[in-house]
Amino acid sequence: MTPSTQISTEQLAALEAELLNTSGDVPLHNRFRSLFTLKSLKNDEAVEIIAKGFADESALLKHELAYCLGQIKKTSALPVLEQVLRDEKEDPMVRHEAAEAMGAISSTSAIPVLKKYVDDPERCVRETCEIALAKIEWDNSEEGKKHLEEQARAEDQVYTSIDPAPPTSGLLSGKPAPEVVSEASIADLQAKLLDTKLPLFERYRAMFALRNIGTPRAVDALASGFTDDSDLFKHEIAFVFGQLLSTHSVPALLKVLQDGTESDMVRHEAAEALGGIATPEVLPYLKEWMQRDDSPRVVRESCQIALDMYEYENSNQFQYADGLDKSKSVEVGA
Repeated sequence: MTPSTQISTEQLAALEAELLNTSGDVPLHNRFRSLFTLKSLKNDEAVEIIAKGFADESALLKHELAYCLGQIKKTSALPVLEQVLRDEKEDPMVRHEAAEAMGAISSTSAIPVLKKYVDDPERCVRETCEIALAKIEWDNSEEGKKHLEEQARAEDQVYTSIDPAPPTSGLLSGKPAPEVVSEASIADLQAKLLDTKLPLFERYRAMFALRNIGTPRAVDALASGFTDDSDLFKHEIAFVFGQLLSTHSVPALLKVLQDGTESDMVRHEAAEALGGIATPEVLPYLKEWMQRDDSPRVVRESCQIALDMYEYENSNQFQYADGLDKSKSVEVGA
C-alpha cells in the first residue's frame, strides 16, 4: 500500500480497531502490522488514529507509535508527541521516542519544548533532545537542505528511514566510494563513534556512516559501541543492526539480549534486530526470552514481535505489513 493508495472508510476503521485492540483479543504483532500499514498512508487521518494508541499500557507499543509518527513526518503529530514528552510519568523509552520523532519531523516549532527537556532527569530523554535539536539545526543548514533535496530525487536509496542523524559527510548517499571503505576510513569512523568527548550527534553520524558501509569490518566497529555507558547510544546501534540485517552482527546482538544487567531499552532493540535477521540460530533465544519468567515485559513483547518478523522473513510473503518493502529492513522503530 503506497501513500497514494485509496483506502475506504471501512478499511481505515478496521485498522483503527485492530491497532487499538477494541475487541480485546488482538495479538500484539497484529497490532504492529496495522500500525505499519497506517504509517504507510502518511496522512493526517493515520496520525489521528495512531495518536489514540498512547492510551495503551504497553511501553513497547507506545514507543513504536511515536516512531511511526516521526516517520510520517507530519507536523499534525507534534501536539501529541509534545504531550508524551512532557508527561514525566510516562516510560522514559516512550518519551525518548517522542523526542526523536520530533527531530524526525524537523519543524523549528519543536525547538522550545526540546530545549526544555534537554536537562531532563532521565538520561535517554535529555540525550535524545540534544540529538533532535542538532538534527533540526542540521536539516536547516545549507548542507542539510541540499541533502534533503537529493534524497527527494533519489530513486535507489538503500535506507528510506528518517534517521536521528545523517551519516558523516561523504556517506550521505548510502553508496560509499571504494576508498571510503578502506580499513583506515572505517577505523577513523570507529574512533569518532567511540569518542565520548564528541557531541552525540557527531557520534551518531559516524554510526550511520558505518551502517552505510555495511561490511563485516564496519559491523565489528559498530559492535564495539556496545561498551558505551549510554543506553540510548547502545540501543541505536542495535537498531542499525536491524536495518543492516547482517548475519555478522548476530553474536553481538545475542550477547546483548542475554545480558540481564543490560537495560531493557537496549535488549528490546537487540531482540527485534535478531527477528529481522532471522537466521536459524536466533530462534531458540527469541523463544526463550519471550517465555522466561524473569524476562522484562518490553523484552518479552519485543521477542514476540521478533518471532513474527522471523516467520515473515522465512515465508513467501512479499510484505511484512502494507507499505514495508521486503527488500529492506522491516524497520521496527528505534
